[in-house]
Amino acid sequence: MSTFVPSQRVAGMHESPSMAAAQHVRELRASGRQILDLTAGEPDFDTPANVAAAAINAINAGATRYTPVNGTPELRAAIAKRANLRTGLSYDDAHITVGSGAKQVIFNALMATVDAGDEVIVPAPYWVSYPTMIQIHGGTPVVVECTESDGFVLTAERLTAAITASTKWVIINSPSNPTGAVYSEEQLASLAAVFEQHPHINILWDEIYDEITFNGPAPNIAAVAPQLRDRILVVNGVSKTYAMTGWRLGYGLGNPELIRAINAIQSQSTSCASSISQAAAVEALNGEQKFVAAALNRYRDRKDTAYRMISDIEGLMPIKPAGAFYLFINCGAILGSRTPSGRTLSTDVDVTDYILEKYSVATIPGSAFGASPYFRITCATSDETLETAILAIREAVTNLEPPAASRVAEQNDFIQTS
Repeated sequence: MSTFVPSQRVAGMHESPSMAAAQHVRELRASGRQILDLTAGEPDFDTPANVAAAAINAINAGATRYTPVNGTPELRAAIAKRANLRTGLSYDDAHITVGSGAKQVIFNALMATVDAGDEVIVPAPYWVSYPTMIQIHGGTPVVVECTESDGFVLTAERLTAAITASTKWVIINSPSNPTGAVYSEEQLASLAAVFEQHPHINILWDEIYDEITFNGPAPNIAAVAPQLRDRILVVNGVSKTYAMTGWRLGYGLGNPELIRAINAIQSQSTSCASSISQAAAVEALNGEQKFVAAALNRYRDRKDTAYRMISDIEGLMPIKPAGAFYLFINCGAILGSRTPSGRTLSTDVDVTDYILEKYSVATIPGSAFGASPYFRITCATSDETLETAILAIREAVTNLEPPAASRVAEQNDFIQTS
């Protein structure tokens, strides 16, 4: 018998829904199923050759030892340079932390600042890990619904209504996973006006998809409201932009006091990010950027194809994304429908389970992101996989019997016209 007893901190914690979905796909494939995977939150391209070469060169040069907790001087310089180009603001070493992925930077920031009773405002739809990270550290996630009619962005009115004396952070993800929403300068300025009235609140600005936008550059809140820079933690990394998810390299820029606390935590946990990943990240940030533009063009083409194909499926309504590489799809119109086996689809989880079980297409339900009834698909996969999967989704929806109310309406129409 195991004597392991989980701490109260993790007793109710579950695995990240997106990671769990990816693992489920791997298990199904291992059992012999041919699965079309539209769950992955990572580019399907190889890491650029110049970046991989920089890593190999670092290995050959013996750069395989511990680095400073906050990253190598070369990487910090590259991060500061990129941040200056992005925001117009100057950052020095005291403002920079480097972690094993942007996820670790966010986790460390919350660990460094959140105590029991602290509240963190999380606009929904949200990235799946935000609420659990907050809860792990004893905080309370205050989920604020951002509606489709508002473009899935947090409005000043909703923000104001959610703020209390216990609010410690507001997390904003732009471009958004899962919706692809991008905050405009005007929207950020209106939020900044609220933040100025509440000096006890900090802003965690997650812009990991900042180079993947379809309508021009994504504004950065620190650039829009430089007067708030000491209250803003900008989180970014190389995973999405440079197809480097497995390299696990992210970074944050913020108030030196916060950065010192984050670095102290890291010194007691992972010590530092991989030296080889750091060398690769220097090249990614400083090297030629042809890959970024080429990848964006591919994502745009796939997004346009997926949006057109999904729009043609009666009962599904895709949301046109302004950034990231996902498509968030409203499936409310098919709730209440019955599958060929007689099962009623009552939730978006039912919808994604049906599509996976009967048509071998893996997607993620909107409820995992705090928004129903929707589901998310990725466009970061091959054209063939994407198009074949959407055709299968079309077949799945076409084979549904309409909701009972629709059937009654159809019968009434038939009677009236007979």
